[in-house]
Amino acid sequence: MIDIHCHILPGIDDGAKTLEEALAMAEIAVKDGISCIVATPHVIAGLYDNSREDIMSAVDEVNAVFARENIPLTIVPGAEYRIEPGLARQLKEGRLLTVNDTGKYLLVELPGAFIPDYTAEVLYELQLQGVTPVIAHPEKNAAFAEDPSLLAELAARGICSQVTSGSICGLFGTKIKKAALRLLHKGIVHFVASDAHSNRGRRPEMAAAFELLKKQFGTEAAHRWVIENPRRAISGETLLAGKIKAGRAPWESLITKLLPVFTKNSS
Repeated sequence: MIDIHCHILPGIDDGAKTLEEALAMAEIAVKDGISCIVATPHVIAGLYDNSREDIMSAVDEVNAVFARENIPLTIVPGAEYRIEPGLARQLKEGRLLTVNDTGKYLLVELPGAFIPDYTAEVLYELQLQGVTPVIAHPEKNAAFAEDPSLLAELAARGICSQVTSGSICGLFGTKIKKAALRLLHKGIVHFVASDAHSNRGRRPEMAAAFELLKKQFGTEAAHRWVIENPRRAISGETLLAGKIKAGRAPWESLITKLLPVFTKNSS
C-alpha cells in the first residue's frame, strides 16, 4: 500500500514530535503493509510556515535514517496546504510542493466547519496551472458531510479527494464514518490514506480500512483507492476514477450552489 497523506516528518508540525516517534511510525507502517509514504506536513500561514526546501531536506534526512536502520519504507515529499486566496499565486511562484514534486497533484485542506467563499475559484486557478487539487479528508468538513453533492460537483470538474482510513474504521466517531462511506459510495473519492500524526491514536495504518473497503465496495475499488491511484499520484500519472453521480454545470452555478453553506470568517 501507498499512503499519500501522513505527518511523519519530525518536529515541523503537529505530527511526529521527534525522530524516535517518526521511526516508531515507520515501523508501524511497514508492519501494516505500507511500502511508501508521502510526507505531508501542514503548511498554514503563521502557524506552520514550512517551505518546500525545508520539507525536501527533512525527507532526505528521514530517508537516510530509515536506510541506516534497515526500515523498508520510502518517504517521498509532499505537503498539506490550508486553502487561502493566494494559493494559486504561490504555485505560480514555485513555492508549493506537489505530491512527490511531480507538479501534478496538490493536497489541499479546508476548514472543518465550513467551505470558504473563495474555494471554487482557488481550486480552479490551480487547475489552470496544470495542477490537480486533492481535497484532504472531506468527510471531516461539515458542509461536504451534510451535502455530498457539493463534493460531487467538484469531482465532476476534475478535482480529487482523499478519505482517511481512520474515518472508515470509526476512529473519529459514527457520524464521520457514515460521511466517509457516503462519499465513497458516490464514487467521488480518489484516495484513502492514513493522515497519521503519531505512533499512538492516529497511526499510519491502512490495512483494516482496506479490508473493510474490499467487503463493501469490492477488491477493484479498494485497490484503486489504496494502491493504484496513490501509485499514479506519486508518478504524476492520470488517476482512475469511479462513477461520479453528479451532473456537470458551469463554475458559476457551482459557486452559486455553494454560497448558502458558506460561513463568514470570525474576523
